[in-house]
Amino acid sequence: MPEMGEYRVYLGAYTGAESSADGIRLAVADGSGSLRCAEVVAEVHDPSFLALSPDGSTLFAVSEQRDGRVLSFEVREDGALQELNSQPTLGADPCHLSVHPSGKYLLTANYQSGNLVVHPIDTGGVLREPCHVVQHSGSGPNPKRQEGPHAHQVLSDPAGGYVLAVDLGTDSVYVYGFDVDSGHLGLEHEVSLRAGAGPRHLAFHPDGERAYLVNELASSVTEFGYDPSSGALEPGRTLSALPPDYGKPSLAAEVVVTPDGRFVLASNRGHDSIAVFQADASDGQFRLLDIRPAGVAGPRHIALSPDGRVLFAAGQHSNDVQAFAISPDGELSPVGDPVATPVPVCVLPVPIVAQRA
Repeated sequence: MPEMGEYRVYLGAYTGAESSADGIRLAVADGSGSLRCAEVVAEVHDPSFLALSPDGSTLFAVSEQRDGRVLSFEVREDGALQELNSQPTLGADPCHLSVHPSGKYLLTANYQSGNLVVHPIDTGGVLREPCHVVQHSGSGPNPKRQEGPHAHQVLSDPAGGYVLAVDLGTDSVYVYGFDVDSGHLGLEHEVSLRAGAGPRHLAFHPDGERAYLVNELASSVTEFGYDPSSGALEPGRTLSALPPDYGKPSLAAEVVVTPDGRFVLASNRGHDSIAVFQADASDGQFRLLDIRPAGVAGPRHIALSPDGRVLFAAGQHSNDVQAFAISPDGELSPVGDPVATPVPVCVLPVPIVAQRA
C-alpha cells in the first residue's frame, strides 16, 4: 500500500483557569505522521472527546462540565470548524461520544452521573433535543473511583444493531439493542468484569467478532468474543498492560486495534507507555508482545492514522503529542520529536478526502 498523503488531526483538550488550552485545535500530518500547525479552530470549554460523522461533514465534541453539553460543528473546506448548535447531555461531565453508523444519532456517556443520552442528528449536522436517556446504577470496591456508576464510553457495534456502554464505576459492559427508528436503547446483556477492574474503553476487531476492553484501574486488557447477531460478549484472556515488576501507580487509558486486525495497542498513564498485543497469533492466543515508552507524560488518549500505519499518543501532562510508525511486526518507532500543544486529551485523525466538498 502506498504512503497516504496529508490528513488532518483534531485535538481535544482540557481548558480552564490553570490550563493554556483554549479549545479544539487542528494539526496537519504528512504520510509519515509528522505533525505541524496546531491552531485553534473552535473555542470550547473542556472539549475532552471528539467524533466525526460518517460522511466527514460534521464534527461533534463534548463539553465536559457539570452541566454537560455536546456541540456540533460544520467542517469547512480548509478544516476550520463552524459551530452549528449545542444540546444538554442531561448529565454531568460527558467524557465520550460516538456517532451511530446510520449518521442519524449522537451517543454520549456522562461520566459523573453515570448515564447515557441519545441525540437525533438533523440534516446538515444540527443536533436535536435528546430522545432517550439511560441511567446506570451500582458501584464497585474502589471507594474513590467506584462509589457509583461512571459511564466512560458508549459506541455502536460495527453493524449498528447494538450499542455498548462501558461503566468504570460498576465494573460492567452494558449491551443495548438499538432502535434506529426511535433512537431508543433496550438492555440486552450486562457483562461483569473482575471487581475493581475499572473498565474504561472498548475497541472492536475488524472481523466484528472480537472486541478488546482496556481496564483502567487494573491496567489490563480483556479479549472478548462477540456475536453480532445477538450482541453477546464472551470474556476471554485478560492480560496486564504493565511489566510484571512495575509496582508504582499507573492507570490504563485507551485501546485501539490496527485495521489489519493484527495488533491491539493500549496506553498506560503513570508508566507512560504503550503496550502492544498480538491479536492474530498462529495458535489463536491473545498475547503481549512489547511495552514501549510513550514519549509523552500521561498518554490519556491514543489514536491511529486513517491508514493505520501511525499511532498518535496525547501527553496530557507533558502538553504534547508523539507520533509512532507501526511496523508490519508491530514495532513502534517515534516519528520525530513530540509536537507541543496544550493539555491534549483526545486525538482525532481525519482523511482530508472525507471532508465536505
